[in-house]
Amino acid sequence: MATLPLFPLGTVLMPGGRLPLQIFEPRYVQLLKDLIDGQDERSPVFGVVAIREGFEVGDDGVRALHPVGCGALVTQAAALEGERFLVISEGTDRFRLDDIDESAGTPYTTARITWLTEPDGDAATVVELAARLRAELTSFADATGGEAEIPDDDRLLAYAVPETVSLDVADRQRLLSSSDTESRLRLGLGLVRREREFADALGAVGSAQLPPFSPN
Repeated sequence: MATLPLFPLGTVLMPGGRLPLQIFEPRYVQLLKDLIDGQDERSPVFGVVAIREGFEVGDDGVRALHPVGCGALVTQAAALEGERFLVISEGTDRFRLDDIDESAGTPYTTARITWLTEPDGDAATVVELAARLRAELTSFADATGGEAEIPDDDRLLAYAVPETVSLDVADRQRLLSSSDTESRLRLGLGLVRREREFADALGAVGSAQLPPFSPN
């Protein structure tokens, strides 16, 4: 079990995903400063967890969180006017939210978490599903006039589905929470096919939802 500062958001960060944030709330400004000050001892990583009930802004805004989140490595940080910061982070590993560390004494939420492994499932099935998902993503992008961002790594492939196909928070969370690569690829394949069927039936295709530029 480890401890990790949390940044609850109204979106789901995936491993390998990119997340821009504009930080101005004092508690999250302090979180950023603590990460930067401590980077000689540990990587500047915080946890992103999707909000299940509540809102991003306000001391009492968050009422419930999803149980699986993603680590976010700060890759760029720039100071703006008036104690505002632009931060770019990249999704690292998944974690399970065990409980809140009430003894941490931080103005932001600090949680006890367990980092999750990435089991693959059946190797042959993973290869087959990955090939089918790549084909479906390419076909979807061609039909929408977009560009599919398709990782070579089979483990990251299903995580990248929301970069091409518009998915809501619930579907993104299902992908993040899948227990292994095989089940995640299978779910991703089903989601892409579902969205393609919706688009064909309606005669229109929505563009992919990028993670919002959160004002925190």
